[in-house]
Amino acid sequence: MSKPYKIPQSVLVVIHTPALEVLLIKRADAEDFWQSVTGSKDHVDESYADTAVREVAEETGIDAQAAGHQLRDWGLENVYEIYPRWRHRYAPGVTRNTEHLFGLQVPAETRVRLDPREHTAWRWLPWREAAEACYSPSNAEACLMLPKFVL
Repeated sequence: MSKPYKIPQSVLVVIHTPALEVLLIKRADAEDFWQSVTGSKDHVDESYADTAVREVAEETGIDAQAAGHQLRDWGLENVYEIYPRWRHRYAPGVTRNTEHLFGLQVPAETRVRLDPREHTAWRWLPWREAAEACYSPSNAEACLMLPKFVL
């Protein structure tokens, strides 16, 4: 049985410390592709917030709802062209994705546990350096916007 097509609605979650160090994770299926947590809705009715909480847990082992963690909906969306190398994951003719942005502030000592099928490495970088290291332009832009969304 084949996997169902991905829903072209996803989240981007910039995980950061109070000092604005950003967690980047390296994709297992693309060399030098560093990114924040991203992921598509599991079903059309899944809220973006639920998607963010689920994807953060799946990709980093971090519980976005744990004490001391603060998930913030930035109220922003990016609509972008899906990279051709990943279009086969979507229904025929789907070429664009809507990505909803979140920030997740965590304590500096937060532990990271990767799923090696998805990501092979992680690192914390100051927000400007994180923006420079991101493969995706929309992810880089989100890192640069981080200071505006931190209280």
